[in-house]
Amino acid sequence: MVNIPSPAVSVVGRHNSGKTTLIEKLIAELVSRGLDVGSVKHHSHVGFDIDIPGKDSYRHRAAGASETVIAAPGQMACIKTVEGELECADIVRGMPGHDVVVVEGYRKSGLPTIEIMRAGSEADSRVAAVFAEGARRGWPLGADFTQLAREDAPLSEGPSAGEVSQGASHACSAGVGDRFAVQRPDHGDVSNKMPGARTVAVVTDIAEAREAASIYGIPAFDLDDVAALADFIQGHYARPRVTVVIQAGGESRRMGRSKATVPFAGRPLICRLVERLAPAADDLVITTNEPENLAFLHEEFPGLGIQLVRDELDFRGALPGLYTALRAARNPYVAVVACDMVFASPSLVVAEALAMNESGADAVVPVNKHGYEPFHALYRRDACLLAVRAALDRGERSAQSFLPNVEVFEFPQSRVLEAEPMGGCFINANTPEELRGIEESFLEK
Repeated sequence: MVNIPSPAVSVVGRHNSGKTTLIEKLIAELVSRGLDVGSVKHHSHVGFDIDIPGKDSYRHRAAGASETVIAAPGQMACIKTVEGELECADIVRGMPGHDVVVVEGYRKSGLPTIEIMRAGSEADSRVAAVFAEGARRGWPLGADFTQLAREDAPLSEGPSAGEVSQGASHACSAGVGDRFAVQRPDHGDVSNKMPGARTVAVVTDIAEAREAASIYGIPAFDLDDVAALADFIQGHYARPRVTVVIQAGGESRRMGRSKATVPFAGRPLICRLVERLAPAADDLVITTNEPENLAFLHEEFPGLGIQLVRDELDFRGALPGLYTALRAARNPYVAVVACDMVFASPSLVVAEALAMNESGADAVVPVNKHGYEPFHALYRRDACLLAVRAALDRGERSAQSFLPNVEVFEFPQSRVLEAEPMGGCFINANTPEELRGIEESFLEK
């Protein structure tokens, strides 16, 4: 079974800002909505252990095992020795199959980050003041606020850095340089713990932080409004619900028979496509004009609830096929893949869905030197269904003919390779000779 990479978002903040409490409530809220949630906690101290001295697994580790797995019915834990500290991206990569992974900490991970600032924390109040200062002055989010503060003149005559450290209320009247100079033994220098270019939201009860977020165009949430924060994460960063449609059509003139049932590596080609794409599908549809010949799929894959759907229209073509796919989908996002794409990628489907979430586009279509790849693309059902119907009414038949009438996010080859490093997603077979060549290459690997 193919492992689907998990999307992730990080909650960051300073010591005692309430990260763990917020994350605990956030996970519970997301799980209550039916999402599969993973979590990562950044532990900054060296040498933590999750096993108990004297227990068998602890004794295995003490004897020198570099990796120990503790397994019990319904539960498993792994303790592994690693060199240095793993990158957050590597940790998340090792947690496939979740709808979202919520990370605590790892500010520099490159993940989208949600910044928490609480009025009860002096460090948070100082950061909020500098955050607001930078916003008012037009400093770009993610810039080196410390360097900009050194280059800029103080706003006004204000208290010294020592006086500022006595309370957050003094921070607003301090000079810019003073604010960045503030240090406390328990919190350290706040200048390296500022919201940055990857900050996508702020959770706070501090008015200045909300003001800064508004200036930067970042949503701000109340500390106790976990439902709204969960809405935001689910709408922008969790794996969306996707209907995957495999277009099997019917008889192929150049292939000499149905592509769906042509043998590949000893099995019907359609079986390979189903097995590859099912991990990315919340709903799996196969459009075909020979449902009776594909009924065996219900026995072959009894748990997938595969829909076999005939063409909606009485004439064939790429665009009518796409219309049928969109009409049959039960989810708002629809991935459409041709059944002869031997190396179709579920990871690419998920990457396209996340890109649609982030961009708000109506279609996410891979593009390369040959142009668009509309049959390994993702479509927003409602918007594209209307545009496809209008194109059909104009007499269009090309799959790309409706794209000028919707918002398209072009998915470049570089991002395709990020999602599927092995490449080959768009290789297809139109003749027995082409299929034989692909099969020989496949069996040699």
